[in-house]
Parts: sequence; C-alpha cells; structure tokens
Amino acid sequence: MTRYITPRLALPVLSLAVLIVAVFWLQPRAMSYVGINLLFNLAVPIALATVAQMIIIMVNDIDLSMGAFVSLIACITAAILPANPTLGVLLLMGCVLAYAALGALIEARQLPAIVVTLGMSFVWGGAAVLILPSPGGSSPSWLTAIMKAKPPLVPMAIIASVLIALVAHLLIMRSGFGVRLRALGGNVRAVSRAGRSTVRLRAMAYGLAGFFAVLAGMALVGLTTSGDANIALRYTLLSIAGVILGGGEFTGGRVSPVGAVIGALTLTLAGSFLSFLRLSPDWQIGAQGAILILVLAARLIVRPSARRA
Repeated sequence: MTRYITPRLALPVLSLAVLIVAVFWLQPRAMSYVGINLLFNLAVPIALATVAQMIIIMVNDIDLSMGAFVSLIACITAAILPANPTLGVLLLMGCVLAYAALGALIEARQLPAIVVTLGMSFVWGGAAVLILPSPGGSSPSWLTAIMKAKPPLVPMAIIASVLIALVAHLLIMRSGFGVRLRALGGNVRAVSRAGRSTVRLRAMAYGLAGFFAVLAGMALVGLTTSGDANIALRYTLLSIAGVILGGGEFTGGRVSPVGAVIGALTLTLAGSFLSFLRLSPDWQIGAQGAILILVLAARLIVRPSARRA
C-alpha cells in the first residue's frame, strides 16, 4: 500500500477522507448513490481544469487565464457546437492551438507566464462575451447524455474522476512525453543541452493543458446545459489551489496528477461541507482558503519524507 500512497499523496487522501466523514456525519442521507453523485458532480470540470493547471505549473509557469479560457470554451460549446458542429469543433481545436502558440511565445521570448496569461484572460473573456453576450445556449444532447449518465453501482462523477486521474497519471508520470515535460520544469538548461527544443516542449505542454481545459468547459456545459461568459471565472484560483492541495509544487516539475484530482474533489466537497454548516456564501470562499492554508501548514510536517518519495 505504501508503494502507491506516497507521503506526497497521503495528505490529500487524508484531507478528502476527513471531509467525506464530516459530510456524511452532518448529512447521513448523502451516503447514497444519488447523494454521492450530487456531491461530486461539479468536481469533474474542476478536476479537468486542475489537471490543465497542473501541467502549466509542472513547467514552472502559472496560468491566470484558466477560468476565463474555460468560460470561453463553455460559450463555444453552448452557443455554436449544437447549431454548427463543424464550426464548433474547429473553434475548439483552434483554442488548443492558440494555447500551444502561447506556450511557444512565452519560451521563445522568455516572457513571464504570469503576465502573459493575465493579459490573455481579458482576451478570452472578451471573446466569450462576443460569442455569448448573455447567459444561455444549450448543451449538445450527446454531451448531456454522457455527463448525466447513471451507470449501475458507481456514480458517473466517481467514474469520471478516476478516469481523469488514471489518464493524467499515465500521460505525465508513465510516458516518455511526460518525462520530457517534467524535465523541462526540473532543469530547463539540462533539457536544452540534451538537444531538445524547449520552445517545442513548452508549446506541447501548453497545448496539452489547453486540451484538458477544453474538456473542462465542455463537461461544465454538459452538467449545466447552458453557457455564460462568467461561468468558470473561479476556476483559476480553484485549479491552482487543487494542484497545491494535491501535493504539487510551484517549481521543480514536482506534481502529482492523482493528487491534483483528489485536491479538486476535496475543494468541491469543502464547498458542500460549508453549505451543510449553513455558512453564508460570503464566508465560504474565505473558509475554503482557511482549509487550504491548514492543509499547506500540515504539509510542512510531512515535507522531508515527501521530498524523498
């Protein structure tokens, strides 16, 4: 068991377990197929956005436009994809390519990612308003059918979360492609000396992050059945918090795909927990921040063993 649950992963697993026990203690009726599905349903798009942010953080950058980008994808999915599928798919593919080009630009010109992505957040936000000026649109029927499917025994939200964690783990931790991307975050100079194009690698990292962000926007529309230019603005901070809560670090290419998904689930469940406590929504964001700080403080205790893992 210790081979699979490393010290880096132990804290997010423990945090999620404590919250699950607390939620079930407050609301025993949530301990059912429907209850678990409702608790974790909205965690699926957040988990996808967290994996996208994790890939950016893995190469020592940070993306402040994640929420605006996911909102843009939601607008394209709700406003264009149902009426004109070909145009919708082309636009979604164009968004992934635009993200890859952004990564190439940052590396080629040695621009600070935090400034570039902050600027791009206004570009994505403006494009989203142009496509969908007011909340509306509709979800493609096939997308709604996938996101609201009811498989036997295990809720769809749990199956989707496990699949996201598994795919991200195999891609980032078990493939040669993932090793090269982590090496870019670990020691970019060594990667360059080894003859690898750092511009190409950073573009591929951003393109992969853009792909997961596109899936996040589509999943969100599949659940809400409509789009809005502001629908996912909170995803920027939630995705960063999910990565850190899941054992990732801002430098050195040290990330945990499974931990990132667990971090996203924990943050989603924290929102439900605070609602069950009847805490005002105005206080919930602050309370979620306090939970994150407590977990980060606890990481200081396990940090030495986590670094050895």
